[in-house]
Amino acid sequence: MSLIPYALTRPFLFGLDPEHAHEITLNTLERFQNTPLQRFWACARDQAPIKLAGLTFPNRVGLAAGLDKNGRAIDGLGAMGFGFIEVGTVTPKPQPGNPKPRIFRLPEAEALINRLGFNNEGLASFLSNVQKAYSFRAQGGLIGLNIGKNATTPIERATDDYLIGLTGVYPHADYITINISSPNTANLRQLQSDEALDQLLGALQERRGLLEQQYKRRVPIFVKIAPDLDETQIAVIAQTLLKNQIDGVIATNTTISRKAVTGLQHADETGGLSGRPVFEASNLVIRQLRSHLGAAFPIMGVGGILSAEDALSKRAAGADLVQVYTGLIYKGPQLVKDITKVLMD
Repeated sequence: MSLIPYALTRPFLFGLDPEHAHEITLNTLERFQNTPLQRFWACARDQAPIKLAGLTFPNRVGLAAGLDKNGRAIDGLGAMGFGFIEVGTVTPKPQPGNPKPRIFRLPEAEALINRLGFNNEGLASFLSNVQKAYSFRAQGGLIGLNIGKNATTPIERATDDYLIGLTGVYPHADYITINISSPNTANLRQLQSDEALDQLLGALQERRGLLEQQYKRRVPIFVKIAPDLDETQIAVIAQTLLKNQIDGVIATNTTISRKAVTGLQHADETGGLSGRPVFEASNLVIRQLRSHLGAAFPIMGVGGILSAEDALSKRAAGADLVQVYTGLIYKGPQLVKDITKVLMD
């Protein structure tokens, strides 16, 4: 159980620029992870193992990609009670992302808008950080590595970047996520279309076969999709995932819709909207995926989880596992424990 209630630190953090608050938090977690000071935010992890995609997840609650893009604070974040941590999105080459300011809070809606644009230190630095993490994994935690393409790589050459990423992260990942759904890299979501997705996943599956032989282990691949898809598009994606023997899907990324936040300050900022407003859209995608993929296909549900009840709703929609990000920012580490307790089945 955290010794410092998040309610005491949130006003300070929310008084800062969102990206500055993010960096302070991440720097603190990185600096003090695996030290006695970690007790100030650590929670004992509730164990409720679930087997999916050839892996045993310690519990059903994970951290979504994006909070720790460079994999700097895996052990510090893992101490909050998560069963799995997903870090990234990482691109082959370092890139600064979009100009600042690029994160905006919408407190009335318990939401964020970000247009970070895959800002990260590149694959080499990312892998160095991942290899330094030890305590989370030693306690059974799983680490997902999320890969994307550089902004300067033409969309017709996107597969090249994903193959570089897959090859680099493969020996260090418990699972790998293919991010084709961020709205903040130009044309990236085009990769969700039928022919482009089939080509990309076919190439990744072929490369994985070679890597599996090389490393004598099969690393599951998940694909992360957007909430801004109609049922026809979702049906095609589901069929393509099955055809290419992909192990799971993550639903969903942030939304470009602003229907739920019209009139609020910052609502017109470009970028991906996360938090409460994406909750129902994410659930709808999960339900449609489940109907097309069948009962056994692994689905991670993410989007707008700010309470244990929200997590139960994701499960009812068809998600096997859940991930949080914006909810953690608004509610703090206690959210992880609350969700884990209700998902002990």
